[in-house]
Amino acid sequence: MKDLPVTNKERFFDNDDIIVSKTDLKGRIIYANQTFLDIADYKEKEVLGQPHSLIRHPDMPRSVFKLLWDTLQNGQEIFAYVKNRAKNGDHYWVIAHVTPSRNAQGKVIGYHSNRRVPDRAVLDETIIPLYQELLAIEQKSDRKTGLENSYTKLANVLHDQGMAYDEFIANIMRKAG
Repeated sequence: MKDLPVTNKERFFDNDDIIVSKTDLKGRIIYANQTFLDIADYKEKEVLGQPHSLIRHPDMPRSVFKLLWDTLQNGQEIFAYVKNRAKNGDHYWVIAHVTPSRNAQGKVIGYHSNRRVPDRAVLDETIIPLYQELLAIEQKSDRKTGLENSYTKLANVLHDQGMAYDEFIANIMRKAG
């Protein structure tokens, strides 16, 4: 996936559209709706069975995905702003709501994600500058140390705001709303 291009061209989708995907416990795509396929420019057969990271944009800080996966593996839902990459290298921003999928016995069997159009002001004023800072921290050293330092920075930002991550996201979504 690292060999995919980056065009620096942004794609957009309608406010009424919802991008939906489902994955197994390892993050492999088991369902993608037509909106997902259209915006990411893939055919269903190209994504089924593939890791969801297929659409990961290299501008996304790994610390955000660490937080996302830590939250999901604790059985909790999470909202996150994500920059995704289409097959041709274009990108698109989403506000993702990711939840564990459970069977009738309550056991987590996979993950379900609904993504909507994010508020542009939130992206420009808060998310993009934060993600650029986190990514720069990650790139200053080896992968492991970079991730640890970026995650610490993210934790410090939340601590300074006096909020847990979910409160931070809810707060900026409320301000935009």
